[in-house]
Amino acid sequence: MSLPRLLGDIVGAGNVLTEARDTAPYFTDWRRQYSAAAECVVRPGSTAEVARIVALCRDQGLAIVPQGGNTGLSGGSVPTGKQREVVLALGRMNRIRSLDALDDTATVEAGCVLAQLQQAADAAGRLFPLSLAAEGSCQIGGNLSTNAGGVNVLRYGTAREQVLGLEVVLPDGRVWDGLRALRKDNTGYDLKQLFLGAEGTLGIITAAVLRLHPKPSATATAWLAVREPRAAVELLAFLRERLGERISAFELMSRLCVEAVLGFAPGTRDPLREQHPWYVLVEVADSGASAELRERCERVLGDALERGIARDAVLAQSGEQARALWRIREAIPEAQFTNVKHDVSVAVSRVPEFIERAGQRLAARYADVRPYAFGHVGDGNIHYNVGPERLVAERPAVNRIVYDTVAELGGSISAEHGLGQLKRDEIRSHKSALELELMRLLKQALDPQGLMNPGKVL
Repeated sequence: MSLPRLLGDIVGAGNVLTEARDTAPYFTDWRRQYSAAAECVVRPGSTAEVARIVALCRDQGLAIVPQGGNTGLSGGSVPTGKQREVVLALGRMNRIRSLDALDDTATVEAGCVLAQLQQAADAAGRLFPLSLAAEGSCQIGGNLSTNAGGVNVLRYGTAREQVLGLEVVLPDGRVWDGLRALRKDNTGYDLKQLFLGAEGTLGIITAAVLRLHPKPSATATAWLAVREPRAAVELLAFLRERLGERISAFELMSRLCVEAVLGFAPGTRDPLREQHPWYVLVEVADSGASAELRERCERVLGDALERGIARDAVLAQSGEQARALWRIREAIPEAQFTNVKHDVSVAVSRVPEFIERAGQRLAARYADVRPYAFGHVGDGNIHYNVGPERLVAERPAVNRIVYDTVAELGGSISAEHGLGQLKRDEIRSHKSALELELMRLLKQALDPQGLMNPGKVL
């Protein structure tokens, strides 16, 4: 019996895709940088079906590429084309199994779209804080498999820190049910951590118990101009002194990024009358009344302007104005789509040094270089994209300059998008031999046949 028919017996013939017109979106990544064909796309509807598919593929020596919303930037969710592969698309497994406002937990399946969970939490008077530009299409399984970050890491942490329990289909087809909602459990190894950030190379996350948080009743959003990244870091320290843990997001972006958005996204407008070299978008959230929080923020921002830490500022006076400010930040990735992209992190205090060093070194080699620097400076994660488009052909040399600068500052070459295919080989220059050995030992122990998302991470 053919493979599609065997898989069809598990999930139904309509959920096995073989025609090119149907499979094309699953075989190419969001940036259209990686594209390769697989045997087929199979769309399970339950954990039991995933387990049967994995067992079948193991018996037939077929590799499995787990895929969520396919919004990643590192080629981690598409086939490599180097062996027989099946794409396992989890979008049908999109249920919120339970939401408990007393426990502050939600149990959701891997195919649940992030925005769907955010809305369900909001309706229950709770907050699920993971927030990304792709939240309308990215899926929870992918968020956890890449340890997604987003704009609220400063206050709530990465995706990893939102997880209490997991359900995982192992490479041999067995199901590990670790869907526990416990805050404290010191009974041996914390097994869920093996699969968070592993990009589907050790097993397939099919469901998770996630933390919810109290929903803030008041928010304030401000757009500030600063003279340079060092001033932005000083501003962050000042705001934390005055506002404490109320700061949920602190986003840095260069004037180049803003100009790219203004020319790309209809309806966007420059928030300030005068142009400045750098900007910061800050969101503050708290309990109590919005008017009181805005008044407090106005006083703090006034002090920042008086001290010269910020050059200018505007505080959103409505939800619509706040959304307009956030639209500028969220449109940056698409506004400068074709260039050499980097998702790196350094210590917060070294963000200015990284931006300055990398910019100087790139300018010394490429006279027309245009670095688009933006990101979550509150946690040291900078998206450092290098244009113009012609430099895509120079990607290895550009990467070398950027990654060497990151290494000098003790940073990471992947902050929140994973290694995938894009950085799989580069990581060998940034991790110690012992770290790589331990990673390979884990891979060999759990996936001795090497069938789980091959060609990614290692």
